[in-house]
Amino acid sequence: MKTRAVRLYDVNTLKLEEFDLPAIKDDEILAKVVSDSVCMSTYKAVIQGSKHKRVPENIAEHPTIMGHEFAGVIVEVGKKWQDQFKPGEKFAIQPALNYKGSPYAPGYSFEFFGGNATYTIIPQEVMELGFLLKYEGEAFYDASLSEPMSCIIGGFHANYHTETGKYVHHMGIVEGGKMALLAGVGPMGLGAIDYALHCDRRPGILVVTDIDEARINRAKTLFSEEHAKTCGVELIYVNTKDIEDVPAHLNSIVGGTGYDDVFVYAPIRKLIEDADKILGKDGCMNFFAGPTDTEFSASVNFYNIHYTPTHIMGSTGGNDDDMRESLEMSAKGLINPAVMITHVGGIDSASEAILNLPNIPGGKKLIYNGIDMPLTALEDFRTKGESDPFYKELADIIDKHKGLWSAEAERYLLNHLEK
Repeated sequence: MKTRAVRLYDVNTLKLEEFDLPAIKDDEILAKVVSDSVCMSTYKAVIQGSKHKRVPENIAEHPTIMGHEFAGVIVEVGKKWQDQFKPGEKFAIQPALNYKGSPYAPGYSFEFFGGNATYTIIPQEVMELGFLLKYEGEAFYDASLSEPMSCIIGGFHANYHTETGKYVHHMGIVEGGKMALLAGVGPMGLGAIDYALHCDRRPGILVVTDIDEARINRAKTLFSEEHAKTCGVELIYVNTKDIEDVPAHLNSIVGGTGYDDVFVYAPIRKLIEDADKILGKDGCMNFFAGPTDTEFSASVNFYNIHYTPTHIMGSTGGNDDDMRESLEMSAKGLINPAVMITHVGGIDSASEAILNLPNIPGGKKLIYNGIDMPLTALEDFRTKGESDPFYKELADIIDKHKGLWSAEAERYLLNHLEK
């Protein structure tokens, strides 16, 4: 079986190549990869090369396939797994394997296993761990984005609260409580708003901050205050750009009591320090956005940690249960991960998207491996449609869905371009 894949050879050295996959072993599965959403973690691996803890030292001779947020269709099943999986079934992958303590993961570490490929071989440890997840929904992008959504869901589950005089941690956000999302209208923040409004354990008040009015306005069109009320949540957006004392302003919104759950969605020192200042009694701050600076630090109030007591939680990802929750909610239409997507392209645009990811504005970049197409912002489809009817039709479909990518758009794209 031939595959076409984006592989890492050295620092900042990616190559799109066609090559032969070996025949699968009895404990492996061959799969067609339809979609992969590009993660900032992939960019970090590419700029570090073999210095990255998940990237092997021998990538010059045995390059690894990029991409870990992927979904597709099972093609061939080795004998060991034929009682559990069948050709034609849709799947998603939980990439955080940690198999027997190894840091290796798809999209970083494997020569024949990764998301930026037309076909891939899923190794036995994935099935052994239960991390090959069946997907019953329609759109492949929902399954791809179940990985970043699982990180969001995992953050909500990782927060904890206590009881005075009892040595017990109650896991999860406070139901009906006060929640703040700082820097909360980026792609992951939008996913968090969606989940907070539609999960089975919702806050009573949700305050979302950012300094970009255009991004705030887009969030309002996707998740209006009126819709939030129908979910039992009071949703308030705050542009903090020109507010002199942000903690005082945010605390005033909740009557000075502080917040039960505060999520920080950007690795900025001031945001962390503001978050610390708005924690109420037994409040939990979740630092979600991972910094690249190993010396990154911020000042927090240890008086409050001792006496209030406030808590700090670091959240880096979700587990397989979180991914299953995301897949189930997406399949039922309870959440719409498309709110994260701002760009779509083919496998020929994947390398450029990865290498330039920090400089490309917007949210998630979605790659369809079976097509060739320049990475294109959804808002640019209309302009391209002035000279190309293919893009015009896609623009019309996008407009039908509040400017979002959709299952209809995916079907149209694949029907017209997939090889």
